[in-house]
Amino acid sequence: MKPICIESSKLQGLLALPTSKSLAHRAIICASLSKGVSVIGDVSMSKDIEATIGCMRALGAHIIVEGSTVTIEGLSSFSKEAEMNCEESGSTLRFMVPLACVKGTKTHFTGKGQLGKRPLDIYYDIFDREGISYSYKKDVLDLYVEGTLTPGTFHMRGDVSSQFITGLLFALPLLEGESHIVITTKLESKAYIDLTLQMLEHFGITIINENYERFIIPPHQQYHAANYNVEADFSQSAFFLVADAIGHDITLTNMNLSSRQGDRDIIPILERMGAKLIKTDEGYKMEAEELKATTIDASQVPDIIPALGVACAFAKGTSHIINAQRLRIKECDRLEATRIMLETCGVQVKETEDSLTIIGQDSLHGGKLTSFNDHRMAMSEAILATRLTSPLEIDDALCVRKSYPHFFEDYKKLGGQYHEC
Repeated sequence: MKPICIESSKLQGLLALPTSKSLAHRAIICASLSKGVSVIGDVSMSKDIEATIGCMRALGAHIIVEGSTVTIEGLSSFSKEAEMNCEESGSTLRFMVPLACVKGTKTHFTGKGQLGKRPLDIYYDIFDREGISYSYKKDVLDLYVEGTLTPGTFHMRGDVSSQFITGLLFALPLLEGESHIVITTKLESKAYIDLTLQMLEHFGITIINENYERFIIPPHQQYHAANYNVEADFSQSAFFLVADAIGHDITLTNMNLSSRQGDRDIIPILERMGAKLIKTDEGYKMEAEELKATTIDASQVPDIIPALGVACAFAKGTSHIINAQRLRIKECDRLEATRIMLETCGVQVKETEDSLTIIGQDSLHGGKLTSFNDHRMAMSEAILATRLTSPLEIDDALCVRKSYPHFFEDYKKLGGQYHEC
């Protein structure tokens, strides 16, 4: 796709958000591990979700996709060999690796983009200890794994990615002995573990959670088929709630305010900056007369930091985004990318190893940006562009297909203006 030029515009109207990618991943995996047929409804299809479906098919599940409905007949036995293309989905990769080792499936993992650069050392350490054979190439995803997990105690860092913990939580209940996962550092992205535990319980799996410091996994468990409807995605709500907070008028029609999604914290963070959540007959929106600077701890909400960076750019005063080092190992180095995005448009930003300091501005200009081949950066840039005094050019807008393929269609329906440069 050619670069697009985005003009300043007023976004307004009603919008039904895509449903949660995090919950859809988990529901599809649990249903695929269950005996019987499960129906997963309201699935917003994206490249990441397609990758998880493809991997579970490779492992032996029978999956039919009809629009937003995914019907799954769980695997009766694990495939002996599997080719798993994880595309650019870190969740898919890290969830699948332990599952491939439940019955010793000889598995070849491949992927695209920056996925091969995202760390897997936690699993490699487990492989070395368990005698599981593996080989990989540096900086590309070309990973071969063969061997079987054995029950035991797994010591895991909690400050790299909760996806490793979730991957083991999916696999260990199927083993013949009791297992423990011991968290050796502060657990970040705790809410994602809550989503995993919630989904496991829905499909009949018992996990004993000892204050997020130790997880006890009883043996010989069986996933049970169940139906599940996926709720709206708070990660995607961030772009539009931030848009509201900087002067737009978008009502989100399908938000679940009782959700356990960690990115629901977008609401209290924006409220701390001076915005207010308004309930209307159609749904919810944010309103703000003026945003004020704040300090944002990124450790629990890394995926919404680029969008919050846009809010900070228009806030009065100096904002600080702290504990953000994990942003460097996402689809791109999102800490650096957020700084470049804001600096390109005239914001004063200081970047350290794990933080950004952002001085809010009254008026910002356009320029030329890359999307960094990162869906969340492209969408953040599109929201930023609506408040600039001149057009913003971004390349590779199609990278939004990773999580929200129809983003720019929805953006245009709301009044967003863009064209090929």
